[in-house]
Amino acid sequence: MNTPRSAYFAGLRDQMPGILGNVPFGMITGAAAVAAGVDPLLAMAMSIIVFAGAAQLAAISLMAQHAPGGIIVLTVLIVNLRMMMYSAAMAPYFRHTPLARKWLFSYLLTDHAFALVTTKFDKHQVPQHIDAYYFGATSAMWVIWQIALAIGIFAGTLVPAKWSLDFAIPLVFLSLVLPALTTRSHWAAAIAAATAAAFCSSLPLRLGLIAGAATGVIVGLLSEKFSRQEAKA
Repeated sequence: MNTPRSAYFAGLRDQMPGILGNVPFGMITGAAAVAAGVDPLLAMAMSIIVFAGAAQLAAISLMAQHAPGGIIVLTVLIVNLRMMMYSAAMAPYFRHTPLARKWLFSYLLTDHAFALVTTKFDKHQVPQHIDAYYFGATSAMWVIWQIALAIGIFAGTLVPAKWSLDFAIPLVFLSLVLPALTTRSHWAAAIAAATAAAFCSSLPLRLGLIAGAATGVIVGLLSEKFSRQEAKA
């Protein structure tokens, strides 16, 4: 990483496994949008503006159920709350980055980029060309995601409506969540969220989803707290 160019390609190289892993996810997201009845152009525009796979799927699912716009926006915000924590954790790496570039970097932030930067570099010894490295990792992810989603949208328009591929949305969520459940706190949060969402499914305005998310967050935090107390005992 002696030059911005070498740093850019280092970020691209290090992020490549995550980029390739997101290709099927993007294709399924695009196909799910079409299957849910979302206009292809709207689905593509939402992907460019939001650029958040899980949030896009949540929005698509609610749009398919004709949920109010306010509920869709609130759900997307809740799903993306983790980005606030990511941003705070990554702030030391970009302390000397110009403000306009910080805005761009915040838009490009993903789970993969956060994990890559925070595990590879010490925030107290930030390399000189960290900006170029980060841009190499995130810009490539953005481009490939949009291409994969566009392919999924195109493929989805070729599938007969009677096939009803709406089931792809919950299946994608399950495929994302299950591998991430690696601790007792994770399982507690997931079970609590699913239970709350099931019991609150009859609430108006699709508030059951928000109730499930809030319950999962609270139970997860409490479980983490108890686990730390047990470890100290």
